[in-house]
Amino acid sequence: MQIIKSLFKLIIFILPLNLLAQSTYFNQGAKEYHFIDRLEIKQQYSTNLNFSTIHPFNRKYIVQEVGYIDSIRKSPVGDSIDQLVGINKLSSVDEYNLSSLYMNNAEWGQQSASASKKIILKTFFKSPPNFFEVNNKDIFLSINPVLQLRYGKEADNDQALFVNTRGVTIRGRIAGKIGFSSTITDNQERGPVFYQQEVRQLRAVPGNGFYKVYKNDATAQDYFDARGYLTFNASKYIDFQFGYDKNFIGNGYRSLFLSDWGNSYLFAKINTRIWRFNYQNIFMELMPQFTKQGDSLLPRKYAAMHHLSMNVTKWLNIGLFEGVIFGRKDHFDFQYLNPVIFYRHIEGTVGSPDNAVAGIDFKANAFHSIQLYGQLLLDEFIISKIKNNPTNWVNKFAIQLGGKYIDAFGIKNLDLQAEINRVRPFTYSHNDTISNYTHYNQPLAHPLGANFQEVIGVVRYQPFPKWNFYARAIYYYQGLDSANANFGGNIFKSYSTRLSDEGFKVGSGNKATCMNALVNVSYEVRQNLFVEAGMQLRKYHLASTNSTTNSNMLTMGIRWNIFKREYDF
Repeated sequence: MQIIKSLFKLIIFILPLNLLAQSTYFNQGAKEYHFIDRLEIKQQYSTNLNFSTIHPFNRKYIVQEVGYIDSIRKSPVGDSIDQLVGINKLSSVDEYNLSSLYMNNAEWGQQSASASKKIILKTFFKSPPNFFEVNNKDIFLSINPVLQLRYGKEADNDQALFVNTRGVTIRGRIAGKIGFSSTITDNQERGPVFYQQEVRQLRAVPGNGFYKVYKNDATAQDYFDARGYLTFNASKYIDFQFGYDKNFIGNGYRSLFLSDWGNSYLFAKINTRIWRFNYQNIFMELMPQFTKQGDSLLPRKYAAMHHLSMNVTKWLNIGLFEGVIFGRKDHFDFQYLNPVIFYRHIEGTVGSPDNAVAGIDFKANAFHSIQLYGQLLLDEFIISKIKNNPTNWVNKFAIQLGGKYIDAFGIKNLDLQAEINRVRPFTYSHNDTISNYTHYNQPLAHPLGANFQEVIGVVRYQPFPKWNFYARAIYYYQGLDSANANFGGNIFKSYSTRLSDEGFKVGSGNKATCMNALVNVSYEVRQNLFVEAGMQLRKYHLASTNSTTNSNMLTMGIRWNIFKREYDF
């Protein structure tokens, strides 16, 4: 992508020669995310942790803030500081997770906590988390294997389910000036039947993208996943990241703004953090929907997004979001490079051909045990239509409300989460098939697209340091197209193909309902190496045919330095 490369070169040119210390970011699905959530809610008043709406987390900021909280609570006056009442007495499990966080981020201090008693050949596992590590003033380098081997059985399916992932993950810092990270995996997978249907429908592997048929078996996929980026700082307050990976904006299980559910993409990111503000700009190169035939160059489309996060009080964070996706034939519109302007205004000045969205989010911590959060996304919003014609197609918006309750009912390390997502018909879609809110045949936000309501419940319980119990239930209903009628659930379709302007409610059309429940138990054999087993039950009912499809499966496997493969749709 010429424009992002040019932007990257420009940034390098204008930067001062004396770059400041920079940081890499936590990998997708890192185990630290939930522990950081717990610390933020327990402490309640940490303004730096309140910026956790933006994922992935910056390792430097997280370790510095956690280290500060840790030092204060251990000081003689720690018990008398009201702001620390929630974390003065961490459980033994929390202490284990705290030590693990330090060990997995040794480049930012706490090296003494990383010492390993089992060094192999005087070279490997010098620190428990890292297969190979170098940590001195000139360079930090960690190299780790990536492995996920999982076997499963689905009822009424003669074929075994499997995930076979092997790879390597590398991260480092050079002279404290430049950071880098890369994860490369080779994957073979046969998922449950409903996952196979999703692959055929999207013409892509959910969460990845391009794939080949594995050993001439249409039910299994062979795909490569490579991610990587560079980071550096322009000043004490401004961070730059350039690479090919994913981002997530939100505090919930889902995001209605930008999710990491789909495929990776090329992006340049500027993050400015100062006082009570965190401001992030992302410039992205995406791919419109396509049907690939042989080896050919796929077309491109582009997006620009920004999110301003503000600590209104020490316990309340409010964010403003705006994004635009635009299709010029392999061409970036330079007007969207302005990082401090309303994109909707620019979209109007160029003739209003693009797909602009805006939103607001909030997060409130209370009682050192509860967090409330939510998002409101506006694709189209006309007050007169909302008031007088609530079923009009132009009422395109999405809303999320959720809450987290840690140490629930006084039980240490029992954490609950509940979330509701409701997306109106035609939200995220556009009048062409280029500028819809998608990338590589997958939604950029919620995996269901639009015209649905979803309820999610999550239970996390860590009774002992190495044991984790996880349960999740997802229920949703969605309106699907029927009889060649567009009811607004398929965001890949142009909204101009609708048959009328009125009569669109959430779930209108061919109504489908789904219950997807999961229970998983894991044991951490050593740092970041898990043995786990799970059971998943999914029931999908389609009203038009009065048919029900059940998918019940048992799985077991090992996982090392990678997040668990999920089928959560």
